[in-house]
Amino acid sequence: VPHDPPSLPAHTGDTVQSIHPAEGYLKYLKFWFWIVLFSTDIVFTIATIAAVIAVCAAGVWWVSLFIIPPALVIIVVPDIIAYIAIHLKYDTMWYVMTDRSIRIRRGIWIIHEVTITFENVQNLKVQQGPVQRHFGIANLIIETAGAGSSHGGKHGATTISNQGVIEGVSNEVASQLRDRMLQRLRTTKSAGLGDEEREPST
Repeated sequence: VPHDPPSLPAHTGDTVQSIHPAEGYLKYLKFWFWIVLFSTDIVFTIATIAAVIAVCAAGVWWVSLFIIPPALVIIVVPDIIAYIAIHLKYDTMWYVMTDRSIRIRRGIWIIHEVTITFENVQNLKVQQGPVQRHFGIANLIIETAGAGSSHGGKHGATTISNQGVIEGVSNEVASQLRDRMLQRLRTTKSAGLGDEEREPST
């Protein structure tokens, strides 16, 4: 797992901010992990018990020796792998923002990086469900140029938006990032596409 945030080219004097998901995001992932764990494991456990009872009732109790070990592997091993994957997912997520762009990095086995320049941003919105609200986190959704969300058009067609999602940041950070991006967007539009006004270098 890379321990350092990804780099992002920046002009001299630009502000570079590295952001990691909040600790509440890890708790959020574990919350859903335990729900899925309980739901699936209880089904496999009941099925295993029923199978053991059935073979014992049939007088071939020794067959249960071939049922229980594989059942334990099926129940326990995926849980361990999923728990490790949760921590790997959390550890590998980084967001790096400069005055001109933001880079989103995520991935467990294969690291994916996406860079979004602010002049291509069309819309920003903060998304937060009730469970996310409980853990004090939110997602910042970045819709880029060419994105659309028209549903039920002339022929019932749907246009899927091109999005970058900053997941699991605290409520405060989500609002700060949105406000900072909006400020940069206003600067870009007032100065011309991609031609932000800068202090003359000496």
